[in-house]
Amino acid sequence: MPILENLTANTSKSNLIIIVGPTAVGKTELCVKLAQTFNTEIISSDSRQFYRELSIGTAKPTIGEMAGIVHHFVDSHSINEYYSAGDFERDAIKLLENDIFKRNNIAIMTGGSGLFIKAITDGLDEMPEAPLALREELMQRLNNGELNAMVDELQELDPDYCQTADLQNSQRVVRALEVCLSSGRPFSSFHKKTNIERSFNIIKIGIERPREELYERINHRMDLMLKNGLLEEVKSLMSFRHHNALQTVGYKEVFEYLDGNYDFQTMVELLKRNSRRYAKRQMTWFKNQDAFEWFYGPDFEGIKTYILSKIR
Repeated sequence: MPILENLTANTSKSNLIIIVGPTAVGKTELCVKLAQTFNTEIISSDSRQFYRELSIGTAKPTIGEMAGIVHHFVDSHSINEYYSAGDFERDAIKLLENDIFKRNNIAIMTGGSGLFIKAITDGLDEMPEAPLALREELMQRLNNGELNAMVDELQELDPDYCQTADLQNSQRVVRALEVCLSSGRPFSSFHKKTNIERSFNIIKIGIERPREELYERINHRMDLMLKNGLLEEVKSLMSFRHHNALQTVGYKEVFEYLDGNYDFQTMVELLKRNSRRYAKRQMTWFKNQDAFEWFYGPDFEGIKTYILSKIR
């Protein structure tokens, strides 16, 4: 039963609660409890959960885990569509201002994709669409094993972006490089230097767990993914394997296994190791990029109390 039934009527400004944290930390469970508490909806900012064709490898919430709460931007696009952080900024702001906030003064956004979160909190300049031929050329270079050379090229074109970017994330490298080459401007120059003023209040919360606890959860999640059919899902995506969304942890390792580059046990070890490394990079990014208030993941009461103190 939602608490504070008159809360939305008594707040003078709409509020967006943003919950961030590394993979497997427990964002979905927490956000569902918060949505139930505040009788509202959830916006996913996970850049891979947008795609209908990707489920197991993205840890997409199941119908049961959603518990009847509306989740926007889950299964909202086909992997055949290109969907950028700028597209997400436009669509999510429109959804908030023209829909959710018309019915409820509180909304929840969650995900581990830092750039997509930053698009909402800070805003992005509109980025140019790269010519299809350029993107195909860069993807072919990536497939030929030229990631390191592409990183070197990006370092020359945009050293500022490279100071904070995850340069092992091939899809980020490709996107930044294609913008640099197609526009003649550094990718980082499209990131607004001053935060855009939103029409709503933003409450920023990060959740974390002790390293060993988080790593155990990551290892368990990977075991469940494999049990639930990750191999079969990846096999069904072979024709899309060069798509940016599949150049990420959870898919690259399985493609390499299916190519015969290593055995099953090595694949499992790489899935777990690379997921742990990804979680560490996520934490570094969020702790360096923005002023989030950090909580132990299961501390629901503490998080709820903090939100109530920040609602305007």
